[in-house]
Order: sequence, then structure tokens, then C-alpha cells
Amino acid sequence: MSNLNDVAREAEVSIATVSRVINNSHVVNVATRTKVQDAIKKLDFHPNRVGRRLAKLKVKEGESKIIGLVLPDISNPFFVDVLKGVEDFAYDNEYAVITCNFAQDQRRGKLYLDILQSESIDGLLVAPVHGGDSKVIQLVKSGLPIVCIDRGLLDTNVDLVLANNHKGAFEAVSHLVKLGHKRIAFISGLIENPTSAERLNGYKSALQTHKIRFDAALVKYGNSMYESGYVLTEELLKAPAPPTALFTGNNLITLGALGKIHQMGLNIPKDIAIIGFDDMYWSISLNPPLTAVKQPGYDMGRYAVELLLRRIKDPVRPAVKVVFDTELKIRKSCGAV
Repeated sequence: MSNLNDVAREAEVSIATVSRVINNSHVVNVATRTKVQDAIKKLDFHPNRVGRRLAKLKVKEGESKIIGLVLPDISNPFFVDVLKGVEDFAYDNEYAVITCNFAQDQRRGKLYLDILQSESIDGLLVAPVHGGDSKVIQLVKSGLPIVCIDRGLLDTNVDLVLANNHKGAFEAVSHLVKLGHKRIAFISGLIENPTSAERLNGYKSALQTHKIRFDAALVKYGNSMYESGYVLTEELLKAPAPPTALFTGNNLITLGALGKIHQMGLNIPKDIAIIGFDDMYWSISLNPPLTAVKQPGYDMGRYAVELLLRRIKDPVRPAVKVVFDTELKIRKSCGAV
């Protein structure tokens, strides 16, 4: 599939010039217009949204003023906050955002990345499927400006914006220990996701620091979705030696866990204490209000765009890793207040 870059290269003109021809601008001379039209015909190019939109934006040579955003699950309130931050900062800087939701599906993620690449975006914000996401790595090596958000890539030098997942998990589990809990279960998200791995390591570090033996039976590995929280919570609570406290790896898992706890008729925190990773705006409205690890999704989204625009302007600058702090919001679900 040919794109604007291909036509510009074939006609030996800029992308902006191709756009002007597509949109019948009168500022292009006849000879140049003919070259572009010949290239379009030769490459069997069909103008896409970028070509039509360029005429409406103040673009410099070689720019589209559009960035891509690829997220794993926009049903997750955290990623909704990230999306809001991205769109607000991009809009303030006269960039449009094409958002894709790959729903934790690697094949869908690759498809969306291929589509965004064909749309001649100026840069990409992406939460990779996993640390070895080959398509994202390929795009980094191709020179496309990229910032990873929430999770990074293994052995690939790329700008990264994320929360301090290890610290957030460590503080949550340490809080439960200080309340007297020793059998603390953890339901992880997709373990191939670096973010989930960091939270698991934070859980283990807290147990080790407080001299509590790690029990593999108290750790369950889910898929970061509601259903896994629901099913795995039942497995833990129906075990011969159930936990007294539960730490959940993201907010959808938390919702699933809460659904199962209430379905079983158990009392929070008397029968089971719970802390979730990700604070949701309605956490205080739950009964009882949920203790949760808060990460600043909106601020992370805004800063990720800022980094991306810097990368677009200076493609060879050293990659940076920006880690946002987390905050443990203590409420009644763990019995502390």
C-alpha cells in the first residue's frame, strides 16, 4: 500500500506539496502538479485522511501534524486518563491524535501499527504488547519518533514514561503487613507485560523485607481483565488456607475481585482485606471505600506527548526514562481507618 511518503519520494517533492496537489491548491505550479499526479497514478495511490487533513493544518515541510496513540485496553480507567492527557497536550500544540485500542491482542496491535505507519504520522505513543514487541522494535529502528508509555521494551533504547510500579506494590503490601496480615495474595496482570512483572517484584520485595515467606500458592496470574479477577479470587478464597488480604494488579482485576467477594457474601475488610493497584475516581464510593495505589495517568499522558514532540524535533537526542511517583490512598477496604 503506497502512502504520502512514497508519492513524495517518487515525485521528488515534499509531503506537503503532495497534499496541496491532492487538495487542488493553486500554489503548486503546473510542472510540479504533473509530476505528483504521475507519481500517484504510477503507485496507484489513494489519498487517505492525512492527505485531506494536511490542507487544513499549518504544516511544515515533511510534517503531518498527526500522532498515533496505541493503548492496550481503553475499558481500563487508567488508560482513559492517559488518553485525556495525551489529547489535551497534543491539541494545545496543534497536533491531532489517532487512537487505537488493541484490547491486549497482539495481532490487532500489529495491524493498528501498520495502519498508523501508512497514515504518515509524525510520531507514535504506544504501550507495547510486551517487552519484546517486534513490531514496535522495528518501528523504533526505522527511525519513527516513538515514546513508550506505561511499559517499555527490553534491550531497546527508547523514550519511556511510566509509574514507579515496584514502589507502589511494595508500599501496598507493606501496609497490609503493618495491619497484621501475613497471608497476602496477589493477582497479577499479564506477566509478560513489564508493568505486571515490576508489581510482582514489588510484592515479593515487601514480603522479603518484612520476613514473610513467599508462598507461590498465593500468587495467581491473570490477563489484566475483570474475568480473571473474578475467577482467580474465587480460587484463592476457596483454597484450604485462604489469604486474609488481597492485592490486585490493576483496576479491572480489582473490580472482578470485588464482584466475587460480594457474590460469596464476604465482608470487607473483616473477612478479606483488599488493596488495588490503580485508584479510580469512584473508589471512594465503593462500600467500603477502596484502598488503592494511585498513578497519575493524565500527567503521564501529557508528558509523553511533550517527550514525543521533542523527539520529533531532535531525532538523535539520547533516550530518557521518566518515572512518575505513586501514592497509596488509604481507605476502609483494608481496615486501616
